[in-house]
Amino acid sequence: MTLDESRIGKPYGGDLASEAAQLVGYSRHMRLHITVDDELVAELDRRAGSRRRSAFIAELIRRGLDDERRWDDIEAALGAIPDEGHEWDDDPGEWVRRQRSDRRRVG
Repeated sequence: MTLDESRIGKPYGGDLASEAAQLVGYSRHMRLHITVDDELVAELDRRAGSRRRSAFIAELIRRGLDDERRWDDIEAALGAIPDEGHEWDDDPGEWVRRQRSDRRRVG
């Protein structure tokens, strides 16, 4: 995709330099200002070191957002499987044993 193609359907006046950087694979970083109590900073420094705070916090945010997306998926799926009419309804334990003993099962 060229820079011109990336602008199709977008209003003019955007930041062409940052759009060009995204096209060639550069990542952009945004600086945030957060307030954290001293005890939390001390534990952060013990775990990550004072020179790796940003990377450590970014990883925790990634993990937290990933967890949130998983919970969103779980909540969206609630009620998707009917309460009745399954192979396992009569004897769930037997159904599980059959599944585990099936030689075609992988993993």
